[in-house]
Amino acid sequence: MKTKYSHAKREQYGRLLAALLCDQHFGARPTATLDGPAVLRFTPVRQVNLFVVQQLLVQWMGEMGNLRSPYFDFEDTEVRQALTQFMNVLSRRIKLSRPVFEPLLAQAICDTLHGACDPSETFARKLVGDQTSATPEKLLESLRYLDANKELFEGFLSSLPAGQAQDHDYLLSRFRLYLEAHADQVQPTTEVVQQLSVLLPLAETDLYEEAPQPAPAATTPPSPAPATEPPAPKPVEAPAIPTPAAAPPTPVAQPAPAPTPPPTAIPAPAAPTPDSRRALAETAPAGVPLYEKLKAEQSGAPSLSETLRTERPAAATLASKAPKVESLREAISINQRFSFINELFNGENMEYHAMIQHLDTLPNADIAKRYVTEELASRYNWARKDEHVQKLLKLIDRKFA
Repeated sequence: MKTKYSHAKREQYGRLLAALLCDQHFGARPTATLDGPAVLRFTPVRQVNLFVVQQLLVQWMGEMGNLRSPYFDFEDTEVRQALTQFMNVLSRRIKLSRPVFEPLLAQAICDTLHGACDPSETFARKLVGDQTSATPEKLLESLRYLDANKELFEGFLSSLPAGQAQDHDYLLSRFRLYLEAHADQVQPTTEVVQQLSVLLPLAETDLYEEAPQPAPAATTPPSPAPATEPPAPKPVEAPAIPTPAAAPPTPVAQPAPAPTPPPTAIPAPAAPTPDSRRALAETAPAGVPLYEKLKAEQSGAPSLSETLRTERPAAATLASKAPKVESLREAISINQRFSFINELFNGENMEYHAMIQHLDTLPNADIAKRYVTEELASRYNWARKDEHVQKLLKLIDRKFA
């Protein structure tokens, strides 16, 4: 059965790795920029770097399309030559800041994983794209941006009739057939996963779709057995006592049945001690799953809510003595950053970075807080985002403490 990979998990990993790499590169130099050569060597995974450059080309072609106007002849030979020269010059003047580079990097990482999981998707999106038809020679131009499975794509394009434009759907269906016949040439997904895992831990199973949990089968409780009354005790016959013949026999009273002793209460087992729990986990059979061992170790331990209740005063003391931070950008963790971006800035990465950079330039806490509670809160409608806003305000207090 073909493995199903989760697109959402690929996107999430791409965002996390892009943020980590950008933290490492731009951390000490938040205003630094990247040129073309720097982009091509930004990560040790060449395919990721090439996909960033390809996205830049797509963006640039869109910008060139906006230059066209009905008032001028853009098909004139001199105009076309001038535009080509302009594009070549500008392509050597790439200048990317973090807010614009990080989303491109995240998408490139996601596309790299996508291509490793399904080469046919890479062929459809990265080579054919939106073209209604294309010749093999035209498709070969896009191979400059492919590193993974490049020989596989070259072999397919060389099998097509030279110089003949083929329909979009025909190209896709033909490539799927070619892929099935040459499955041995496909780069294993694990190779790409291992390359990325060096930068941020990743396993192939982390990308799988989660299988739906089957609903528990309805069970009918067993019918209780009919209650039966205990049999009555049989009377004990006493032996006859010899008496004189003149005296009538005296009946002997039957002894009462002995009372049934009350059931002895069984003492409850003592709560396991840490040593006994550890011994239980260590002596568990090898086939016992890890979560069962952990459950044995953790049984009897105080719950998380109880632990938090007992430690709340200490936590409050630590929070009130939180160390000062030099900048908000450095104080916000990766997970907290994504929380702010998604909850406060509607998923807009560039707007988040611009806001943090502006807050770091403000002179004191009062002005910074007023900017958050008045300007940003009304702009992004933070009426129901109090929890995240409070976290941001606490970070401001730490910066200006």
